[in-house]
Amino acid sequence: MDEYFDIMMQNPRVLQLVLVVAGVILILTAKNLIRSRLSRHINDQNNSYRTRKAINLVGYFLILLLISIIYRESLGSLTIFLGIAGAGIAFALQEVITSIAGWMAILSSDIYKSGDRVLMGGIKGDVIDVGVLRTTIMEIGEWVEGDLYNGRIVRISNSFVFKEPVYNYSADFPFLWDEIKVPIQYGSNYTLAREILYDVAQEVVSDYSDEAEKHWEIMVQKFLIENASTHPMVNIIANDNWVEFSLRYVVNYKMRVGVKDQLFTKILERVESSSGQVKFASATFALTKMPPIEVKSNNEINSP
Repeated sequence: MDEYFDIMMQNPRVLQLVLVVAGVILILTAKNLIRSRLSRHINDQNNSYRTRKAINLVGYFLILLLISIIYRESLGSLTIFLGIAGAGIAFALQEVITSIAGWMAILSSDIYKSGDRVLMGGIKGDVIDVGVLRTTIMEIGEWVEGDLYNGRIVRISNSFVFKEPVYNYSADFPFLWDEIKVPIQYGSNYTLAREILYDVAQEVVSDYSDEAEKHWEIMVQKFLIENASTHPMVNIIANDNWVEFSLRYVVNYKMRVGVKDQLFTKILERVESSSGQVKFASATFALTKMPPIEVKSNNEINSP
């Protein structure tokens, strides 16, 4: 043992290497231990995710700090070279640097977090991971109708938060105003049609309306925004073919497809049970004038 110790003392490079390895092992062990202990006491998934990311970042920073301290004499001679090369490196890695800055902005602000539904860089989906350079999104839409997953995972550079708008469907107000349109035949009982749509909306989305109203009150206090109604609304527009009823309602951003299915199902049932007082309309076409038709016999066609 003394012989190995003498060798390390005589060779500073070996001693530095041993200190680096020992320090890295100690830091990684402490990092994993702290992360496992904290995960048991943090129930919120988003806070737990951010805590793990922060602990990893601190661990890597301590490792770099340890290496710089141990090799400070060797690094001192590289200061001039690094200063000259720094400008070139910064230019070549500007996208990477911007992505890291975007990652820091995401973690320190309310742009979005894991679990949020966003539209960014033309991609819409749920955020499943926020990395140092890229955000991972489980995509929805495209060839799949409605807000349903299509199975495609997309990774978007964090620099997009500085370049393009980020649409967040669930940040401060996890609800959306949605709308369905129902064509009703002229001559129907319009009052009954309005009652059917309104009653169905109250039956299906009343819970969402009450919960959304509470969230909207917080929004009004937090932002300079007018107070809006979260209760269902029915509007009528008459066009050339039918009377168009529009039902506007509030729904949780993840329940749009299911709620729309429930609304249409109940509306169809109520209309069919209205004894013909309310009828659905379809497109109709009126021919105002027939074009002239010229008929020729075979003899007329074959004659010179």
